Amino acid sequence: MTRVGVVTFPGSLDDQDARRAVTLAGMEAVPLWHAAHDLEGVDAVILPGGFSYGDYLRCGAIARFSPIMTEIVAAANSGLPVLGICNGFQVLCESHLLPGALIRNDRRTFVCRDQTLKVESRDTVWTCAMEEGQEIEIVLKNGEGRYIADDETLARLEGENQVVFRYLGVNPNGSSNDIAGVTNARGNVVGLMPHPEHNVEALTGPSLDGRLFFDSLTQFLSARV
Repeated sequence: MTRVGVVTFPGSLDDQDARRAVTLAGMEAVPLWHAAHDLEGVDAVILPGGFSYGDYLRCGAIARFSPIMTEIVAAANSGLPVLGICNGFQVLCESHLLPGALIRNDRRTFVCRDQTLKVESRDTVWTCAMEEGQEIEIVLKNGEGRYIADDETLARLEGENQVVFRYLGVNPNGSSNDIAGVTNARGNVVGLMPHPEHNVEALTGPSLDGRLFFDSLTQFLSARV
């Protein structure tokens, strides 16, 4: 059975939601504590959203120094699939696994809404079961979700198909180029602001589109065997 590690940082909020989503997708969820030095042989890792410890300094800045991140960075650079959601996206940027940074929303307020996204790239571990141009609806909740990067980085991301998701209808936080998620050049590391783990059950989300992320991981790992 595919084993997916879900990291818990101090103050984590959505780690249990992520573990439940993994289980509903037919995989084994493996809890990983931020101070651990062992990934326990997992096949993929999720950095969940919802933690705020250290955000007074800079979004995700403290969490990137957790011992588990040393292991995750090394494993990701060797091809391990990693998905960063919301604050997890911030940590991926702070750890330089993804380019750019996340800052306070341009509205200066916390935003919570059902957000339509356009799938810009299916050439990643986490989107290969989707279609380019597909529109999906995913829960979004953030106060520091504004993605920024310098002009050169944005041009590279756009030119090399590393923009994975884009906001449609409304840009909820002022992100550059309406970017909602990006990937590394290899396609195994993806970060996004919206929360797919909240869209796997009809009771808790406007759609079941979050399942596509876990279907993609399963598809990728099955093809690799």
